[in-house]
Amino acid sequence: MRGVGQRVHVAVAAIVDRHGDVLVTRRHAAAHQGGLWEFPGGKCEAYESVNDALARELHEELGIRPLASRPLIRIAHDYPDKQVLLDTWRVDAFAGEPVAREGQPLKWVAVEKLHELAFPPANRAIISALQLPPRLLITPERGNDCPAEFVRVLRTSVRRYDLSLVQLRARNLGNRRYLALAQRVLDACTAEGARLLLNRDPQTLARVDAHGLHLRSTDLAAYDERPIGNDKYLSVAVHNRSEIALALRLAPDFALLSPVMRTTSHANATPLGWQRFRSLTELLNVPVFALGGLQSGDLDTAHAHGAQGIAAISAFWN
Repeated sequence: MRGVGQRVHVAVAAIVDRHGDVLVTRRHAAAHQGGLWEFPGGKCEAYESVNDALARELHEELGIRPLASRPLIRIAHDYPDKQVLLDTWRVDAFAGEPVAREGQPLKWVAVEKLHELAFPPANRAIISALQLPPRLLITPERGNDCPAEFVRVLRTSVRRYDLSLVQLRARNLGNRRYLALAQRVLDACTAEGARLLLNRDPQTLARVDAHGLHLRSTDLAAYDERPIGNDKYLSVAVHNRSEIALALRLAPDFALLSPVMRTTSHANATPLGWQRFRSLTELLNVPVFALGGLQSGDLDTAHAHGAQGIAAISAFWN
């Protein structure tokens, strides 16, 4: 990541309670980005690990001790007067009761309501990471099965793996058949409480009001800016640095980075491996799903290497 040596390394805690609400605090008016809401945390001292800094800051600010945490996302952001690296961890269990020990306002906010508060710009990707699930189902290409059977398997898969984000691929279908299937899949996803991304041209969203759009890596060069509004999700497929540079022009909400492991469908593609995956995720500054040769059991490994979670076809398609 460029300039990390000059950046202020900040340990950030996204504290989530058993109801799924997130703890936020408001910065003092005289502070940098004063008056805005933020996630608790503070600067890592030179002698501290991120975990040590996180524990110290949460004790000093809130009087609590983290018991269960995992990496969520790392965000590098340049303000006019300051460069920061927000090393953000999700804290799902803690000891004690949060108290504003420094006099700062604090409150619990439903995760889906976080975007309604005013945060510093660097926090936007953290909000996205909290609102996105850890698993993304990519549907297989349509075979000879009828649409009703395709939708039945989809709904079974969503229930079995507790999925809330689906990408409808089915690129082998013509426009008319794709639109008809997309509407049926959208209805099924809505009934199951899942969000749907279309893997198609941006204009398709005018015909089927899905929750977002996925662009293949081969589509990225066709656009100079984000091709859809901010009210819809935009995800992008990337494999290397050059594709990441193209993707960043489009202001995506999240990315799919592959192949992490060798796959039978792309046997000639050189897998990234987890260390290369980690280094590339830090160029994106948005949540990144790991894709390629992964199973549900790889989720903890994915989180440990900076992933939002796992995207897969066979691992989640029943």
